[in-house]
Formats: sequence, structure tokens, C-alpha cells
Amino acid sequence: MSQEKQKVAVIGLGYVGFPLAVLAATKDYEVFGYDKDEEKLSRIEKGENIVGEEYIDELLPKVKINVARDETNLKQCKIFIIAVPTPVDEKYYPDLSFVRSASETVAKNMESGALVVVESTINPGVCEEIVKPVFEKKGWEVGKTVYISHCPERINPGDSKWNVRNIPRVAGSFDEIGLKKTVDFYESILDATVMPMKTIREAEAAKIIENSFRDVNIAFVNELAKSFDLMGIDIVNVIRGAATKPFAFMPHWPSRGVGGHCIPVDPYYLIEKAKENDFDHRFLRNARAINNSMPHYTIELLQNKLNEIEKSVKGTSIGILGVSYKANVGDLRESPALKVIEELEKLGGRLNIFDPYLPKYSNVKNLDEVLEKSEVVVLLTNHSQFLNLPLENFRDNGIRVIIDGLNCLDKEKIESLGIIYKGIGR
Repeated sequence: MSQEKQKVAVIGLGYVGFPLAVLAATKDYEVFGYDKDEEKLSRIEKGENIVGEEYIDELLPKVKINVARDETNLKQCKIFIIAVPTPVDEKYYPDLSFVRSASETVAKNMESGALVVVESTINPGVCEEIVKPVFEKKGWEVGKTVYISHCPERINPGDSKWNVRNIPRVAGSFDEIGLKKTVDFYESILDATVMPMKTIREAEAAKIIENSFRDVNIAFVNELAKSFDLMGIDIVNVIRGAATKPFAFMPHWPSRGVGGHCIPVDPYYLIEKAKENDFDHRFLRNARAINNSMPHYTIELLQNKLNEIEKSVKGTSIGILGVSYKANVGDLRESPALKVIEELEKLGGRLNIFDPYLPKYSNVKNLDEVLEKSEVVVLLTNHSQFLNLPLENFRDNGIRVIIDGLNCLDKEKIESLGIIYKGIGR
């Protein structure tokens, strides 16, 4: 690397882009962050950790992220990282408009020889069919005046061990020069390996199958939970038993549904892409249907237990513990809790909602208020604050029913306190 710092632009400063920008800045790159969210940019200028990850708190005082409000500020950069959302619409059809728009922004503001890396999760063929044509339309020649690669993001929000610094990566490109540039860049900022893929489509496919694998296995245990419940078998104990086998089994756990940006979204990208080739991913479609059914199934469990105390959802004061899709983070993306809350409200439940990481979505001040106001409780996020609560507090506040949407509470202890307990498959 020359004495002058290489300039890197990160397009999209969310859960993926912001940590990557911070990491690159710690590795002697001059980093420019571009995002259309003004509130986010202002917070970054103030030195705030906008994603809440603890390891970012350690790094922020050591770095400077140059906020780029005007896209022309990106012209001086030689490396561009596209880390924008790739959601699905209400019909579960992939929305690639953010990737296309970000590509257009880069194509208008780069100089010859730039490296462009798409980190956003995309289905096989997107770089060829959407990204590449954007640059060609602007007169750039892939492999000569611009190098386009895909190095799919890998993050695990809230994980104290695995983060953007140390999770291994894969990378693919349209040509050998682009691939080498990509691997060299990521190896310069990561404390992890970067595996070169033979084609850019292989890199795109690798990310999709990672999350589809998890979705399928979670769907399998969710379906088992429904089945075993009818047979009076505790699914949690069964999985623990199966996991004693030291090979050929990987435990996955049933729950109130699947959340986050990746697992409930990525399979649809593969499903829709396959349709273009006249192939039907029936297995993936079934897995998605099963996992999408779990919020409603959780409500059915609640309704059944309310029947035992001769009550219905309508008019009952129900405590909702957690809105975030994952423990100890304030992340709402595709959270199944939102679907549970929406349906309970439609059924006339009087909800007391509390999430310590999402105060804007809470309608009570704290956990004590939830317990004081509620007759039944539905746990939808396994935040540490909820798990560390003495179970006697439920009894002392007159809680009659607990629905454990993540099977993380002590079933036997709760039942010994005279409280009706129901988990997912237990």
C-alpha cells in the first residue's frame, strides 16, 4: 500500500455497512460512508455506535468515518462496498431496487480502475444481470476499467464471539484481477480467511444456501414441535438427546418464528430465481410456509391455555416480553413478534408490550409494569433481562399463564409455582 491512504466508500451504513466501515478505518484506510438516512449520518458524525454492537464501542474512538451526503464526494475512492438492503415485498418477491440504485450511484462517481464489491445478499445471477449492465451502460468495461466482485456479508448481531472482524468469507469476481483485488482487500481488514470462488455466481449461491440451510432445519424442528406436542413428547428433550450423537446431527430449535434480515428472506431469492429456469424449489417453499406459520401457532397455544382458565384473548391483559427478532439487540427486521402482536391486537387482547432494546415499541416503562398489569405473559424474545428474572415474580404478580415462544424458561419450576406453562413443542 502506498503512503497515501487508500480511499474506501461504503454504500449503505446499516448492520452490515457500518461495522465494515469502522473496521476498514482501523486498518489504515480512509473511509467514506454514504447513506440516504440523514439521522443515521448525523449520529455517525457524533461518533455514535448506530448498531449497538459492543466491539464497535471499542473501535469507534480510534477511527474517523467521513460522512458523504453528496454522492460526488465518492469520486476520490478506489474501492466501493455496496451493503444495501435486499428485502422482499409483501408477496415475498425479491426487491433489488436498492442494489440497482447503489450500483448507479457508484457507476456515476467512480474513476477508472475502481473495485466494486457487492456485499448485499443476492441470488445467483444478480451481479451479471443487474449490477454489471449498470456499469456497462455508463461506458465502463468490466475486467478493464472496473472490477466487480461479490463478497457476501456475514454478521451475527449480538454475538460476542463472531463478528465482522473474524468470520471467514468467500469472494467471487468476473475476472482474476478483480478476484485478487477483492481477496487482498478483505484479507487486509479481516482476522479471518477469504476463500476465492471460481465464479461470481458461486459466491452469490454460497450465501443463499447458508441461510436456506438454517431455514430448512428450523422448519423441520418447528414441524416436529407441532407433531410431538400432539403425542405428548417434549421436543426440547428429544433434540438434546439426539445432539449427544457426536457426528451427523446439528441441533436446531423450534420457536415462535424466524426473524432477521437473512433467514426468512434469502430462500425467496433462490425460489424466485429458480422459477426463471423452470425449476420449483418445493422444499424451500414448504420450509418458508412452516416457519411463517409459527407466529399464528404461538397464538393458538395461548388461546388453548386461556380456555383452561375460561378466558379468551379478547379483553385479557397480555404481557408481551420482547419485540426484537433476536436476544439482546434492538433489531426489528422480519421479527415474528410483530406478527404475534398484530394478530393479538386484532383479536382484542389488551397488550402490555416491553422490550428494553426497543423503547419506541414498548407501551409500558419496564418489566415490573408488564407483570403488574398482565394476567398472562407471552415471551417472544429471549433477552437476558427476561431470563434473569426470578420466576417467583410471575407468581407474585398473579400471572396465570406463560407462553414461552423460545423454550428458554424453566418449565418444571414455573409449573411448580402453580402457573400454566406452554412452550413450542413442550
